[in-house]
Amino acid sequence: MVKNATKVRFTAPLQWSTAIITSNPIFSDLQQLFKLNACADWPDIPALNGWRAAKDYQFVDNALLAADGRYYEHFIFETQQIPTRAENWHDFFGALIWRLFPKTKALLNQLHMAEIAEHGQQQRSKLRNKLTLLDECGVLVCLEPEQLAHAELLRQHQWQQSFVTKRSDWWQGVRPVIFGHAIYEMATMPFIGLTAKALFVAVPQGFCKWTVAEQYGFLDSEVVTAITNGILLSTEQLTPLPLLGVPLWYAANQQPQFYGDATYFRPKR
Repeated sequence: MVKNATKVRFTAPLQWSTAIITSNPIFSDLQQLFKLNACADWPDIPALNGWRAAKDYQFVDNALLAADGRYYEHFIFETQQIPTRAENWHDFFGALIWRLFPKTKALLNQLHMAEIAEHGQQQRSKLRNKLTLLDECGVLVCLEPEQLAHAELLRQHQWQQSFVTKRSDWWQGVRPVIFGHAIYEMATMPFIGLTAKALFVAVPQGFCKWTVAEQYGFLDSEVVTAITNGILLSTEQLTPLPLLGVPLWYAANQQPQFYGDATYFRPKR
């Protein structure tokens, strides 16, 4: 899991709060797609099922998994049911990611099962570790052709160049999209040190002007293709991304000096 420099153990808020969602620009896509500002309380499992994009899976109470005894990934693979804890930020955001990326999430489940069949449930293979990093902490950094250089800047921890000098590229040709539901969970109480894993995705010219729904639909298919072609095994992917450095996602980063904190914006080793 992502940790900050002082190893603070993260605890999500215990109660539902619409203000958590509406006050934080990190959640702007979710607000637009799911109208979360209208939710006075936790969306329950019937509500989550009503938001499904594909009907070949469904959310069920986590008690079914506890009573069943199968491993989490095994249960999903064989039943097409996703165990979901009620009134739980982690599982709530997990459900929304299933809704937005049904093809990708199904592929991750299939790959987990293939790796378990080959290596056993207890032995974590390199690919399973990468699958988990993407699933929990991934952010898709979508790059239009003229902004592809940002991938190398971020890989090399050239934070000033990407986030400050070339800041105007963000949201014009560089479009960040959160995939990891643990990142969304931790964004309910953002802290200096919150770090994601970047998966760089080349997108067509003009992608940033598409509707949000069009962007997510394209990415769901594109990421499936990329993973099938072995992108997760590349050492140039899933590199650290200081999440609060993303322009417009944190008020303090409007000031260039925010990026001077080397304990957060760490130089390349």
